[in-house]
Amino acid sequence: MWNVVQKEILSDQKHVPLDNTHSHRRRPLRVLFIHSDRQAVDCCVEELKKAQFTVSANVVLTLAQCTEQLRSQSYDFVIAEYPSTSWNGSQALQLLDQTVQEIPLLFLATAQGPASLAELIAHDFDYVEREHMTQLPMAVRRALNEKRLRSDLAEAEKALRHSKSLYRALVDNPAYGVFRCDAKGKILDVNLALLTMLDYPTKEELVAGNHWTPIFLDLCPGIPLGGHDPETIRIEPVEIEWARKNATTLKAMLSGRGVRDDDGDFAGCEMIAVDITEHRALEEQLRSQALSDPLTGLANSRRLVEVLNAEIGRSKRTEREFSLLLLDLDGLKEINDRFGHLAGNRALGRVAQVLADSCRSIDTAARQGGDEFALVLPEANAATAELIAQRICDLLAKDADGPPLSVSLGIATYPKDAGSIGALLHAADKALYTMKHKRRSAARAGNYAQSTVRPEEEG
Repeated sequence: MWNVVQKEILSDQKHVPLDNTHSHRRRPLRVLFIHSDRQAVDCCVEELKKAQFTVSANVVLTLAQCTEQLRSQSYDFVIAEYPSTSWNGSQALQLLDQTVQEIPLLFLATAQGPASLAELIAHDFDYVEREHMTQLPMAVRRALNEKRLRSDLAEAEKALRHSKSLYRALVDNPAYGVFRCDAKGKILDVNLALLTMLDYPTKEELVAGNHWTPIFLDLCPGIPLGGHDPETIRIEPVEIEWARKNATTLKAMLSGRGVRDDDGDFAGCEMIAVDITEHRALEEQLRSQALSDPLTGLANSRRLVEVLNAEIGRSKRTEREFSLLLLDLDGLKEINDRFGHLAGNRALGRVAQVLADSCRSIDTAARQGGDEFALVLPEANAATAELIAQRICDLLAKDADGPPLSVSLGIATYPKDAGSIGALLHAADKALYTMKHKRRSAARAGNYAQSTVRPEEEG
């Protein structure tokens, strides 16, 4: 432990941004660390430097010091130690999240078994395990992209609530599609931006199709068609999908307001459309990155916990069991030492492919990290799980690529072996290491045999 450190760490690496992907590197990344290990902080800064970030860092030890530091200085990112004596339990984690407010928060986690990170995952906190520090720049970049996206969407939604005078100014703005319809939803006029969004060459062709009457009726179910209504008519922002002329799909955020004629009767609506197709695609990409392992393409530990939580809920409703299969690639360190890390990565990919080939459509294969994998098997009892485990072993044995691979396996079934996510992971993990012990003993006795282990077989 050391006193509060006000330390500026500036990268001396020169770089030239090549595209929007590197936009975060154009100015210093101001990071506040809440961490008791100076060596870990230095490693984080070094990894960010390697990724061409220019880092300005401060370090504090407690939540109180964090609060005071945030009052005196602005930051782009907060990286916190986990587990920590400063925040134990869900309430403390939520308090930390509220303290940093809109600043992206990332935990540098020291994993202590498969269940140790369940609390972070359950509350949807981003984290990087300390043993996988090289993933830090990617996690930081993803969080900054998500913050920018949220900011962009918030600004777009705010722009949708414009007065009539601003609507007039927007008609010629290329970023906003604008159209006007009568009291029955017939399109009367559109601006050039909407023609571009929907890939129509002329206003007449777009208007002639009158594609929006059903949409208009869905958006405005309470609007009187031609009657007098003293209340102001406003259409709250709603997301819709439109078919462009070229058969692709436009995702747009619509909002608008009703207009009246000189007699005060409802005369139709003026609508604003914002193209959010790229935003939604980026959101989906970020979500996919957040829930998948970048090396193997399988689900990651965050997604694994989500699936287990969903399966427990389903099992409680249907009173049907499911099984969890944990796998550990044998000898990954030896493969890395003898053949190099590239061969080790290929070995992990080979195991991932075997898992994918062994899965049913309802199963979920995941990589927890390192050489650890998991397979969630809905509607599967222990016997079914053992058959799948044997299939995995057989497929690995038949794999013609080198070096030869094998795995250790452990099976646990809900609710027979455990009643919670943590207990289920622990039971399967314990069964896996019991198998490892039996195999080592058998190997020493010259009687090697590969088999899976159930929790009740332990001891």
